[in-house]
Amino acid sequence: MAVKSWSHKLALVMSALLFVAGIFLLPRFDLLSSGYSSIHTSRYQVFLYDESFESHDYDVPATERLAAAELSKPFHTFTALLETLDTMQSHFYTIWQGQWPTAIDWTATVMGTQVSATLAAMTGAWHYRTEKSSRHDCTRENEEHENTINEYFTQITSFYFGENAFSLRTQAYDDMLWVVLGWLESVKFINLHSDSHYAPSNHLDESAETSSHNSTGWYGQQFIPQFAHRARLFYDLAVKGWDTSLCGGGMVWNPYLAPYKNAITNQLFISASISMYLYFPGDDNPSPFSFKNPVRPSTGLPPAKAHDQRYLENAVKAYQWLRTSGMTNRNGLYVDGFHIRGWKGGRNGSTGTGKCDIRNEQVYTYNQGVVLSGLRGLWQATGSKTYLDDGHQLIRNVIAATGWNARGTGWRWQWYGLGRNGIMEEACDSWGTCSQNGHTFKGIFFHHLSLFCSLLPSTGSSENDFKTFAADDRLSAWHEKNCEDYGPWLRHNAHAAYITRDDEGEYGTWWGVPARNTPSDEFERIDEKALELPLYEGTDYRNDGVPLDSIWRLHDDQRWHLAKNIDDEDMTTFTRKQSDNRESSDVESRDANDRGRGRTVETQSGGLAVLRALYNIIDSKP
Repeated sequence: MAVKSWSHKLALVMSALLFVAGIFLLPRFDLLSSGYSSIHTSRYQVFLYDESFESHDYDVPATERLAAAELSKPFHTFTALLETLDTMQSHFYTIWQGQWPTAIDWTATVMGTQVSATLAAMTGAWHYRTEKSSRHDCTRENEEHENTINEYFTQITSFYFGENAFSLRTQAYDDMLWVVLGWLESVKFINLHSDSHYAPSNHLDESAETSSHNSTGWYGQQFIPQFAHRARLFYDLAVKGWDTSLCGGGMVWNPYLAPYKNAITNQLFISASISMYLYFPGDDNPSPFSFKNPVRPSTGLPPAKAHDQRYLENAVKAYQWLRTSGMTNRNGLYVDGFHIRGWKGGRNGSTGTGKCDIRNEQVYTYNQGVVLSGLRGLWQATGSKTYLDDGHQLIRNVIAATGWNARGTGWRWQWYGLGRNGIMEEACDSWGTCSQNGHTFKGIFFHHLSLFCSLLPSTGSSENDFKTFAADDRLSAWHEKNCEDYGPWLRHNAHAAYITRDDEGEYGTWWGVPARNTPSDEFERIDEKALELPLYEGTDYRNDGVPLDSIWRLHDDQRWHLAKNIDDEDMTTFTRKQSDNRESSDVESRDANDRGRGRTVETQSGGLAVLRALYNIIDSKP
């Protein structure tokens, strides 16, 4: 009872301190005694050490949030990143549910991925800091760091039970693949944190079950088996979407609709397959059981080994199909996908031409991002520089499509395909019509950009039939230099996202449009008179919903028969006019990011991802 009483009193004291300090900021930590600069902003500043901080006054009053201009300082980029995470989790996550209640199934999975990736950035920052100082000199800061890591990691473990896994098993193939990537991201973080700050563990050489009982590693390793098991289950479900009867290959998006082979499902299959090859630790959990004979005992799933060659083979063939599918437009961007002309499946079984010959020209930001992590992994598994070349070219195409080269000119407010004035936009942002899908897309792009631009390994591995490649000094320097060249664009977008925060620290979806309380001199305001709203060349089914027509729906789906008869060709060339009945941009008279769904956990994750990309690629470098 004494322990319980003491714990209860401690909880009350901590709650009072948090209330006084505010949602984002905790009392001052005197870091001078440990050889660090005197900084009294947030608790997160104990994570990072940099020699330059000792000779400069980078203090920010505890009552103020960082101004966008402060993101020019690496230290403040990291602080902003963690304050953004704190807002996302304290405002949108409910611990007793193990969920972000306002998210939908697949976006919740992406939220978990973003949190795990941010934890990896946090542990990497601490690892750098402890290398620069003796561990015994910063015990208090180490404890604070570990407590914060554990706080958010606990939320990830509770999300494992809160995730709507039963529903996701019956959804589209892309939904399943988000689950695979999400839990593998958590596995990667666990191994990174354990290896960086605890006694080494041979997790690559052990089965998942053996690894979980490694007493010398971080306690989080005990969760690897269940995370790996879920990744394995969902991968095995999703692989059924690979289809060679139409278009010579490729993943089908949704088994409940007419066949549509889109960019995101195929890119997810590439990235999930290569991630399974590189990071899946194996799984001997036989659940779920199948009852083949009610008289005999039930049988379960057979064991799945780590680094199975089939994962690598799937990634290679999927990228080869995507690369030759004709799914990129004149700007080198991936359009959304292909329908099959004349397909009349269902009862009559007609496959039409059997070719991917009706292209949906809609362009989304996440269709340019997910493949990047797949390309990075394919290089590591094959040693072929072509994958890195393709990735860097795609990134340069994306940057150009945001109007980066038009900055400072009279044409900067025109629409360039993925934005204007160098700032990434979803086409629905300025219209104020983004769904939860659209709100999530930019954050996905920057998450996978960050993975692609991680440093190339200097050592490889060769264990039985599992092999990874190392980069020589020349290749490493080339890759790092290319990624560093993206730095000004990354910082520009991080600024643009940061100024959308409202009084509660929540991000909007239309980056570059300041919240009403943001000083106008922090960022150039949009010239509404010169603003060119995007034209939609295709079907924006991710924000407007799947059309009720014969192109998208199965022949025996009675709902489309009740809808207005729209000619197939018209649906693929539909263009939304600027005079269409959409919410006005109205950027001067009110906060444009309050329109539509307003600020959501998905828009918050976008701010989190772009800040993390800036920090990982640029500002974390010594």
